[in-house]
Amino acid sequence: QVQLVESGGGLVQPGGSLRLSCEASGSMLSIYSMGWHRQAPGKPREWVATISNFGKMNYADSVDGRFTISRDYAKNTVTLQMDSLKPEDTAVYYCNADISVVPGSTVRYDYWGQGTQVTVSS
Repeated sequence: QVQLVESGGGLVQPGGSLRLSCEASGSMLSIYSMGWHRQAPGKPREWVATISNFGKMNYADSVDGRFTISRDYAKNTVTLQMDSLKPEDTAVYYCNADISVVPGSTVRYDYWGQGTQVTVSS
């Protein structure tokens, strides 16, 4: 019963900022990488950013320099700070995480949140 819940989405003008958060909860052994994807209408879901369990950060070229991913290990959360937002950033943003849940196994399962809407419009 691992669950990921996103928060922080909303409507913002171009050039504005939003901060998305995602909390993982439930019966977990270890959380490995955490990240964000997004899906705009009529487009496939695309990867946005990832942060490893060691804190290594990676970004898609489209958001590099504008978005910052971080995590709080104690709270099992991952955050996406979005600055200098553009209309093309409009999408549903999904949180995901690789998590081990079976005792005695190191197998990781990919979990996803329900998504939060981000709309950038004037």
